[in-house]
Amino acid sequence: MDEILEFTVDTARRAGALLKKKLGSSLEIEYKGAIDLVTDADREAEELIVSAIQGQFPSHTIIAEEKPRGGENPLSKWYIDPLDGTTNFAHGYPVFAVCIAHEIKNKLVLGVVYDPVRDELFKAFRGRGAFLNERQVTVSTVDILDRSLLSTGFPYDVRINPEKPLEEFGKFILAAQAVRRDGSAALDLCHLACGRFDGFWERNLGPWDTAAAQVVVEEAGGIVTDYKGKPHRPGSKTILASNGHLHMQMMDVLKTK
Repeated sequence: MDEILEFTVDTARRAGALLKKKLGSSLEIEYKGAIDLVTDADREAEELIVSAIQGQFPSHTIIAEEKPRGGENPLSKWYIDPLDGTTNFAHGYPVFAVCIAHEIKNKLVLGVVYDPVRDELFKAFRGRGAFLNERQVTVSTVDILDRSLLSTGFPYDVRINPEKPLEEFGKFILAAQAVRRDGSAALDLCHLACGRFDGFWERNLGPWDTAAAQVVVEEAGGIVTDYKGKPHRPGSKTILASNGHLHMQMMDVLKTK
């Protein structure tokens, strides 16, 4: 497993270097939805990662944002987001990340999230803790929601179904000390893991958006569930993550009244 972690870190760094080189350059942009876009940089980074995995583990299944790839071994899966924060990237806003997670027998065991602009690499392997570069990190100890700094994002269908996301945002604006929206769920979760944020919630994220960062949060001592407190799985419709101390308080805010 040390070799797999080393391989994943190296692959994430290479994909991140590609993205950083393209940041601010002329991009080919396509729209998958009204506010859901993809760039040529997404596709190039994804191909780099997929080629690396297929070369090293040809039988493994790959769940990638732009183009899922099947494999002979469905019990060994990779979840890939080559560019989490595409809208930021397309506008030259330097908040985005490469995300790679590995799952064995339906259990997430490894997560790597790389921020190439800050050169911050978050990594975690089950049972070994979470690390920012080579420094072990843990979640915050904030235990009062009114003292917390939270983060969130809006789903791509927010223009069609705005009621619940806007209601939740409004509730937390009043309940927390402050709320941030940076446009990269994976980085939001990793910033939670190292104590910069105290909690995170969002709707309708893809499995590639959360898988890697979920391992990092949990290995840093945090909790990751859905809105009702059930274990979060890649592809769950909602995600609620916290330092643990605030989890029930955040669930109370999210309850429909």
